Amino acid sequence: MSKAICVFSSSSDKISPQYFSAAEELGRLIAGQGHALVYGGANVGLMGALARSVHKNNGKVIGIIPELLKDKEVAYEEADELIITKDMRDRKSIMEERSDAFIALPGGFGTLEEVLEILTLRMLKYHQKPVALINTNNFYNNLIELFDQIINENFAKPKVREHYKVTPGVSEAMTFVESFFNSKE
Repeated sequence: MSKAICVFSSSSDKISPQYFSAAEELGRLIAGQGHALVYGGANVGLMGALARSVHKNNGKVIGIIPELLKDKEVAYEEADELIITKDMRDRKSIMEERSDAFIALPGGFGTLEEVLEILTLRMLKYHQKPVALINTNNFYNNLIELFDQIINENFAKPKVREHYKVTPGVSEAMTFVESFFNSKE
């Protein structure tokens, strides 16, 4: 059964090609499994590479972008569905509502903020959807160390580790998400 996978990622075009390769691979796998992409709606950076890859592989792209960013002409107008929101808060709410799973590629502050919010919502049981972080080039190592420190110093219980999966690559993240989907059928 087709699902919608939300991907949080960078809008920067100035990052290493290995991150673009991961975004393109993820797009191929999402489309190849017959799933739709839900993402931030931009045509730049990893976001644009991801959306183009999903389309190149005959998949569906649902972009959700705030008015301010659309007005800056960074929207992926080729999206099968392009939703324009009032602001970033509305964008995140619709992304959460429209998605069956969440994957974070490497990204900047926006990516980090989005994945931490969705992870917090899962921990608080607002949703029970899978959350995966793709650790391309060990990008998330410092964040994982911080998570460990939070747990080790009793700011969170060790059980929170059950709410997310860190994977070394794209295929492992998709395997994790697919196994979650299959366990719910």
